[in-house]
Amino acid sequence: MSGHSKWATIKRKKGAIDAQRGKLFTKLIREITVAAKIGGGDPDGNPRLRAAVLAAKGANMPNSNIDRAIAKGSGESDGANYEEITYEGYGPGRVAFMVEVLTDNRNRTAAEVRSVFTKRGGSLGEANSVRRMFDRRGQIVVDKTRVEEDVLMSVALDAGAEDIRDDGEVFEVLSSLSEFDDVRDALIKANIPYESASVAWLPNVSVKVTGSQAESVLKMVDALEDLDDVQNVYGNYEIDEAEMASFSA
Repeated sequence: MSGHSKWATIKRKKGAIDAQRGKLFTKLIREITVAAKIGGGDPDGNPRLRAAVLAAKGANMPNSNIDRAIAKGSGESDGANYEEITYEGYGPGRVAFMVEVLTDNRNRTAAEVRSVFTKRGGSLGEANSVRRMFDRRGQIVVDKTRVEEDVLMSVALDAGAEDIRDDGEVFEVLSSLSEFDDVRDALIKANIPYESASVAWLPNVSVKVTGSQAESVLKMVDALEDLDDVQNVYGNYEIDEAEMASFSA
């Protein structure tokens, strides 16, 4: 199972997310606030905000929380000034990582991210040190039990999707950045539910890790995701699905 699979993270972290809903809400609220600040407070005219609101509703966030976050971002009320930063580096086994953060304190966040890399056997790199190993693409994860493959393919490909991959229990619908919104909206109009929809860093070259090295990579992912300022973690690791399941157990 590859590190770029959002479903791998969703399955492995589901219990932790249920136990840490407050932390999840904090991350979602930050994304809503920044999206509203950049593109305005109307979800219909702001695709990034619309995606953030859908993610928040999918996590059962109260509408009042969503409305307050939009108000902060659009300047209707006072709120923190968040900065978007992407950190790059290597983990155990020379696995490449892209770490997206939203922070109101660049120095604090840099120190926290660097600490995780160092303590977990990796090293934080300079800008563009690993970016060449990833492509920025739209990624929509759809549960196989909720849609027929031919139906999904027809809707997604007609809307401009580039590829549909079988990732075990789910399908991954991949698209260019320019077509992402059209593909996601087409699935919504066709009443095809999805587990997640995001613009992601997807690896174009992978590193296979096994045994203790694979476990170390996953522990590093967990440690990075546990940081309050970290929104998304992407790695180019490949781990056997059975081995991944044993770690989850």
